[in-house]
Amino acid sequence: MDACDLSARDARALIGAKKLSASELMESCIGRVEAVDHAVNAMVARDFERARASAKAADAATMRGDALGPLHGLPIGVKDLENVAGLRTTYGSQLFADHVPDKDQLIVAMTRAAGAIVLGKTNTPEWGAGANTRNAVYGATGNPFDPSRSAAGSSGGSGVVLATGMVPIATGSDTGGSLRNPAAFNGIVGFRPSPGLVPSDKRPLGWNPLSVLGPMARNVPDLCLLLSTMVSDDACDPLATTIHGKTVRRPEDFAVPGTCDLASLKVAMTPDFGFAPTEKHIREVFADKCGLFSHVFARADQATPGCEGADETFEVLRSMSFMAGMYERVRDTPEKVGPNVRANVEEGLRYSALDATRALKQQTVIYNNWQRFFGTYDVILTPAVTLSPRPWSELFPAEIDGKATRTYFHWLAMAYAVTNVGHPAISIPVGLDRNGMPFGLQIVGPRGGDAKVLAVAAALEALLAGDPRTARPVPDIAALAAARPLRDSPGFLGFD
Repeated sequence: MDACDLSARDARALIGAKKLSASELMESCIGRVEAVDHAVNAMVARDFERARASAKAADAATMRGDALGPLHGLPIGVKDLENVAGLRTTYGSQLFADHVPDKDQLIVAMTRAAGAIVLGKTNTPEWGAGANTRNAVYGATGNPFDPSRSAAGSSGGSGVVLATGMVPIATGSDTGGSLRNPAAFNGIVGFRPSPGLVPSDKRPLGWNPLSVLGPMARNVPDLCLLLSTMVSDDACDPLATTIHGKTVRRPEDFAVPGTCDLASLKVAMTPDFGFAPTEKHIREVFADKCGLFSHVFARADQATPGCEGADETFEVLRSMSFMAGMYERVRDTPEKVGPNVRANVEEGLRYSALDATRALKQQTVIYNNWQRFFGTYDVILTPAVTLSPRPWSELFPAEIDGKATRTYFHWLAMAYAVTNVGHPAISIPVGLDRNGMPFGLQIVGPRGGDAKVLAVAAALEALLAGDPRTARPVPDIAALAAARPLRDSPGFLGFD
């Protein structure tokens, strides 16, 4: 096994035991980037020389016997929506094609303080709009299981660098599933935490809970290790509500998954939350996968909380977020803004204060439905995404099983059903679908049940690892190394 294929926990343990140097791990990760990234275009801004220097400094600290952080010496990929000091950060936007921040975003600073070393930036759709990772700055990102297909998004680059072993940990963010969708499409793990658990110093609407930051990794224990370095009560985020003089969010509460007896769980299973446009293929795969393990639970029912009005609610609230960040850019430089961002702003301009009020009221109704539902069930299991990966040349799925989608993000309904109510959710890989592409299982927990979701996910992951039908799939690295450059594909750069 190459060092870059080690789990984050194993690599960190070997570094601490002086059996693997941070420099050796870094060179292995750089070697993997250089070997396969031409085929998938995921690590779009590289910081190799600073990373090598940081790895040497980490090795010196190890040899001195210094206190080592939990991520000491681990290379990390940072989503290109998150600022890294001294490293090109574009947000996938032509307006920021040459932007180099002078300060780390908080999530980056926290992981660096824990010992992580930034290897580079991972590709994202323009401003995170849409879940097909392609833009007019860096071009498209291909799925490592078939580079002609979508890696999802908006943390698509992070999902790909993890799946291919370029780094052991990566950052992401999530509004309509942007941590969970690419986890599902690329066969890795992505966790959407409760709003405020990972503080954000960048949201333009500080009290809006739709957008969150979070961790991605190849397995749940590695994800918990990374999450523990992101958690805090930092006052920059109004949603990180706290009690004066007391610490509410403690890293030690998330550093390792808790124990979970699957046999004690009451589980609800739904292929669509009663409204999502899930394709027939995914419904059948979900039923087949659940049939392999649902017997281990105390109870497993076909059931869903009430989600009436979920589409309309999310559409209005999401447009408010885009209006806050993108209105002036679309107004002043429309020629430098892509179609997804323009569509969101144009939609937002059609809504009135009454529309916003109705959406907020319905969000509360749905939230209360969910609280009653979780009085009966411990977790909900669903497909993470409504469909199997389709070609990235399709900007978004305009139809599913022959039926037109409502919006360019309607295919993300399995994810935004959860976003609407602010519950924590994770996507874990459960083998392949019938197209030979990764299948992601979404596990949704109760309000504030982040630790519960992680414990269930870790227990289920361990159970499923022993069966090739449900174990985490791994892409063919040799085939990717031999593949033609993705940039040679028609339509690679831009939105056409």
